[in-house]
Amino acid sequence: MELYTGSQERRRWPQETKARIVVESFEPGAVVTELALRHGCRPQQIHDWRRLARTGKLALPAPVRSEAIPAFVPLLPDSSALASAPPAASEVSIVVEIADATVRVNGRPGPEALVEMFSALRRSRRC
Repeated sequence: MELYTGSQERRRWPQETKARIVVESFEPGAVVTELALRHGCRPQQIHDWRRLARTGKLALPAPVRSEAIPAFVPLLPDSSALASAPPAASEVSIVVEIADATVRVNGRPGPEALVEMFSALRRSRRC
């Protein structure tokens, strides 16, 4: 039997806290019930947060990368494009194909747009 004490008001969990708990729940050997007890929430909440993360409605922090894995992959132009004059901004496009997802960006996107694009791709769980 569980006994919940304290205020009967709904507790508001910050998005960062939810994301951190969800990441912990995905670790090998994690038990949701024990995790809920440790953080003072209910197991059903963690399962709901996990569902939100899977559908892209709860953004999870990026995984910590090993020093051996590069954080960025350099973009190299097509070798045939090197011989010609540089294209105008409207002619430039970036195409990223991962699994069955394709993302196209026309023009010269800034760093924020690229981060948003790859975050959306990651949330789609296709890669």
